[in-house]
Amino acid sequence: MAAAAALDTQWDFSCDFEVDFGSEENASIIYAALAVDKELQPDKVKRLMSVSDGKLSVHFEAVEARFLRASFSAFVDVLTLSTKTVEEFGKGMAS
Repeated sequence: MAAAAALDTQWDFSCDFEVDFGSEENASIIYAALAVDKELQPDKVKRLMSVSDGKLSVHFEAVEARFLRASFSAFVDVLTLSTKTVEEFGKGMAS
């Protein structure tokens, strides 16, 4: 029954954003730091990330707006922390 319910899930809400880190190395460091945190409710929110040309691209999909907002907000908090850490201790990232 759970498999049938998963197939019927409607991913009606989505959000895309991209952050330019200026280098493939910095974008990859941020990606690696964030990739270990999986979504807490993968049946309600999906997150796909990729790195290309020094940019981190993130795509969210959710079954309800509130799950999208909560996931996006938490992700941006961790992204901000990761970015500040790389700015402080990494090499070659402009402030």
